[in-house]
Amino acid sequence: MLKIGEVAKQADITVETLRFYQSEQLLIPKMTNQSGYRLYSAQDRQKLNFILHSKKVGFSLSEIKQLLSLRTDKDQHTCEEVKNYTGNKINEIESKIRDLQKMRLALSNLHDACCGGSESAKQCTILNSLDDPELFASANNKILG
Repeated sequence: MLKIGEVAKQADITVETLRFYQSEQLLIPKMTNQSGYRLYSAQDRQKLNFILHSKKVGFSLSEIKQLLSLRTDKDQHTCEEVKNYTGNKINEIESKIRDLQKMRLALSNLHDACCGGSESAKQCTILNSLDDPELFASANNKILG
């Protein structure tokens, strides 16, 4: 059994993160000693790894809760159910990537339109485009929709 600080150090996270996971009912330590210290078992640390790995691949905390319930009752669920979670997350990520690519292209258009000179910013095409709805729309409607 390890104390909260030891677990946090091993996992390279903060004690506050562990406390937050407890408050969100994601990871509740198996024991609390007589002094009130949270004590984490090997199973708790394994569950923490599951949570951290799930976060790294993009799952939200609410999605991780759902995955944890699947993990807890593996006999009651199918691989198809679990795969649906990853498929949905992939679709969500791909949508975000498309949105980010559009943003990058629109920003690149603004960037490329600017002379970048040492003149006053009064005539800066970036500032003017961001300020003028019509100018912005004409430059970016095809990109941003």
